[in-house]
Amino acid sequence: MEIHISIYFKVEMNQVEFFKCLADPTRLDIVMMIVQQGERCVCDLTAGLDLSQPKISRHLALLRSGHILQDRRQGQWVYYRLHDHLPGWCHEVLKIAASENPKFQQADESVCTGSNCCN
Repeated sequence: MEIHISIYFKVEMNQVEFFKCLADPTRLDIVMMIVQQGERCVCDLTAGLDLSQPKISRHLALLRSGHILQDRRQGQWVYYRLHDHLPGWCHEVLKIAASENPKFQQADESVCTGSNCCN
């Protein structure tokens, strides 16, 4: 007998906390890259932003705890995307901001090239 449990929750996003989390330039760049290019692995983010993995991971943890991003594991790799339950107004704000930020609009399949990378 199989039991399926579906858990649905709505993220209550406080506007002050949302904007405070995005006020850091590194976190904003991470989110803009994901908004413009879609789901990204950590190695894509470190290569695309030219920052160290520990620095990127620290910022990703804050974005996850703020329910702006969520992760998924595939083998040893971790991929990040916008949170599935991010309110519509947040998506609209991010979409507008991304349209005004050409920095990451080239949607490369992957920006990382290292031999120990996810590709």
